[in-house]
Amino acid sequence: MKRAIITVLGKDKVGITYGVTKILAENNVNILDISQTIMQDMFTMMMIVDIDKISTSFDALSECLEVEGKKLGVDIRIQLESIFESMHRI
Repeated sequence: MKRAIITVLGKDKVGITYGVTKILAENNVNILDISQTIMQDMFTMMMIVDIDKISTSFDALSECLEVEGKKLGVDIRIQLESIFESMHRI
């Protein structure tokens, strides 16, 4: 299974979760785990997703998420799990 990590951060507003999950569903990306919280008025979400059967390129998916983030006023990033783990290893 090929996995990726998606992070979302920004001011809370209606539609953030929908905006992200809609793009994932349209591109055949399965959500394996999801955690979200709102601290004061800041929205944070982290997802682990399966990109084994992705219907587009990883770069195209990343671009779609970035564009949606700009529309929603949040920062959306996707990284391959192996890169994320390497960056956060102590």
